[in-house]
Amino acid sequence: MNNQKMSAHDYLSQAYRIDQRINSKLEQVISLRSLAEKAKSTLSKTPKAKDKNLHYMEDIVIKMVDLESEINRDLNRLIDLKHEIMTMVKCVELVELQTLLEMRYLSFKSWEQIAVELHFELRHVYRLHGKALSEVEIIRRT
Repeated sequence: MNNQKMSAHDYLSQAYRIDQRINSKLEQVISLRSLAEKAKSTLSKTPKAKDKNLHYMEDIVIKMVDLESEINRDLNRLIDLKHEIMTMVKCVELVELQTLLEMRYLSFKSWEQIAVELHFELRHVYRLHGKALSEVEIIRRT
């Protein structure tokens, strides 16, 4: 989807979605490592004639390497996107709106955490968020 056609919220939320995908892939790598350890354990306890286990281990390693490559690409994209978002957030005039946007879209904090840290009521945080998104929309159009 073209970044200009996205809403400000969807644009800013991209970083969170990429971060979630990275975490999911990291969990998959951990799972594959666990399988590789099991396969390694099985290989050391069985007679040497079992070629099937060798291919199984090779397949796991290949999948791990592929996933790790995807994770690296996603990490690079996340770093670039966070930089892009930070540049845009700095264009918002009010510092408290900048802080709210940074906490939500760069640090991925919940609304409740933001309210507590900023010493605001939750409703006020929502109002500020709406105002901040409006400013981001204007900045994106220019």
